[in-house]
Amino acid sequence: MDFTVIIPVFNEALTIGKVLEAVLAAKEQDQRIKEVIVVDDGSVDETWQVVKAYGVTLVRLEVNKGKGAALTAGVRAAQTTGVLFIDGDLIGLTPRHLSQLIDPVADGSARMTLGIFKSGRIATDLAQQVAPDITGQRAMRKDDFLLVKGLERTRYGVDIALTNFAHKMCWPIKKVPLSGVTQVMKEEKYGLIKGTAARLRMYLDILRNIRV
Repeated sequence: MDFTVIIPVFNEALTIGKVLEAVLAAKEQDQRIKEVIVVDDGSVDETWQVVKAYGVTLVRLEVNKGKGAALTAGVRAAQTTGVLFIDGDLIGLTPRHLSQLIDPVADGSARMTLGIFKSGRIATDLAQQVAPDITGQRAMRKDDFLLVKGLERTRYGVDIALTNFAHKMCWPIKKVPLSGVTQVMKEEKYGLIKGTAARLRMYLDILRNIRV
């Protein structure tokens, strides 16, 4: 099975470069990874200019529509059987992590994988141990993603919506530890007040989609 790596980004000019370096290295090392698509969800910083320098496929949304819309745009543009979603603000990502995420889907032992941070930072490790279903790192079949209706409107709730659908369909899901991986927290990106507000909006999106 071949895979497209899809990376949704919104104002990630400071972090997307390192993520793309790891993803492109994985593409060189793992022949199952055929393409890389970055979906710029209406960024107002220099994210798209940074992405263009890496020569990957760039899909630009004119306005911010949310993560659900960004992932959907990426999946529709993908030309492969499998898709692998990776956040654009990860720290510590390596090519091996990507291969570990796609292995179970490629060999048929799982219909979906969930990447869980481990030994990164206490805050992000704990958050993913408590709520692994909302991880942004996952692999699945493109056709399976397209079975889930209304994802364009879910915004940050897209991850829990995908996991809930997989549970509803009784698909085998495998959690994959991502050793040494963490991510930039919203409070670090935007400052304490704006970051906390952004986090609350994210949680509200997730709560709205828990029963999807």
